[in-house]
Amino acid sequence: MYLPLDGRGPLHGQLVRSLKEAVLAGRLPAGMRFPPTRLLAQQLGVSRNTVLAAYEQLRAEGFMQARVGSGSYVALPGAPVQPRSEPPMRIAAQSAYARRLRRYHDHANIPGRRAPGTLHSFQYGVPFTNPLLTSAWARALSHAAAYQPPNYPPAQGLPALRAAVCEYLSLRRGVQAAPEDVVICTGTQQAISLTARVLLDEGDEVAIEEPQYFAVREALQIHGARLLPVPVDGEGLRTDLLPERPPRLICVTPSHQFPTGALMSLPRRRALLDYANRHECWIFEDDYDGEFRYDAQPHAALAGLDDGRRVIYTGTFSKVLFPSLRLGYIVAPPGLRDDFISAKWCDDFGSPGIEQAALAHFLADGGFERHLRRTAKTLKQRRDVLLESLRRLTGDAVQIDDSHAGMHLVVWLRGRDAAQGAAFIAFAQARGLGLYSIAPYYFEPPDRAGLLFGYGALSVVEIEEAARMFAHCLEAMAFTE
Repeated sequence: MYLPLDGRGPLHGQLVRSLKEAVLAGRLPAGMRFPPTRLLAQQLGVSRNTVLAAYEQLRAEGFMQARVGSGSYVALPGAPVQPRSEPPMRIAAQSAYARRLRRYHDHANIPGRRAPGTLHSFQYGVPFTNPLLTSAWARALSHAAAYQPPNYPPAQGLPALRAAVCEYLSLRRGVQAAPEDVVICTGTQQAISLTARVLLDEGDEVAIEEPQYFAVREALQIHGARLLPVPVDGEGLRTDLLPERPPRLICVTPSHQFPTGALMSLPRRRALLDYANRHECWIFEDDYDGEFRYDAQPHAALAGLDDGRRVIYTGTFSKVLFPSLRLGYIVAPPGLRDDFISAKWCDDFGSPGIEQAALAHFLADGGFERHLRRTAKTLKQRRDVLLESLRRLTGDAVQIDDSHAGMHLVVWLRGRDAAQGAAFIAFAQARGLGLYSIAPYYFEPPDRAGLLFGYGALSVVEIEEAARMFAHCLEAMAFTE
């Protein structure tokens, strides 16, 4: 008997799968006697215990029937089983949600992923890796694992973490929040998903920045919202261009607009809050990279100007600590608090309790504050080196939009259109340099070659080398044209 083993997992499991496949395909029809265990073990070159364990599993699942003094036989009750065919690789979308998933999201082509085969990469969205943080977090996690109860954490989040978040927001972001209004989530992406569920019906309108963070855009589109792009300039969202008919929700990144890096001015912030109050619409504030500013003190969050009525404020620890820590927070207006808690419970019952307890301890004992100070100092040094290297090596070939914040810069190639920019990215990648286009973050990308230069994950030496590679690619590309 030919019984191929697939090499995945223990031998008895492989044998179970092979025998079941033979039964379902009709090669071992109902009523046929299975080979004796000693004979099959000898034929396959495995131990008899392996075959015995496989037979026991087949009997438990109803594929085999033992007859005293006679042996074991194929047992398949009911209609004969037809040979199995390969399942289709793609079937029609089974819901409106799935149809929107297929329309708006391509998981194989998510912007910003590291280009394969590159020596250096200006990948953005990757935070600074601090070796001291690894040790400090390991200690906090070990302590939390020893003392955190093993049962389900509260869906809203551990009280200690919610209190620590409120203290941090008061000191660092100018937001006066009460622990009962904080909902711990897994980051900005879950925050916008919960916000959409709580506030939006399919077809509701949402005003969103142009350009904008693609993951928030896609989450809203997949939910079924109708998006209204509003242009961004050097002072942030153009509040004078907000629609006359008010949307249900307005999504903004006022402290460090992504991807342009613009800081929303105080008059724009006041105008936005006035608009929301007058029209009774909601504001989703993504406080992206609000902690890191290099020309002055970080500006307070938009929610700090609100009276708690219109701003749904969210932040994440993934960008300031490490992405694998899937913890963030929502500060919900009191009138929506219970809806957000219920939506969070329905989504996943609550974020991981041990990680929450570790983070609460890390915030309370000052470890997080020390990490922020060290990180800001290191990022400023890396940003300065990148700016100096680009200006020295590329001259007038590029235009640099310096945001004085965050972990990336926007660089435009002078005199190059979008198609030439895409060709240049491919040209650089073939030479080992990872570059990333700004185009995926627009509804209607400009016909210019724009790049996002992330520097958070590169050392000073790597930045200098990558900048030289960039300059050489510019020269080589110009020479070949």
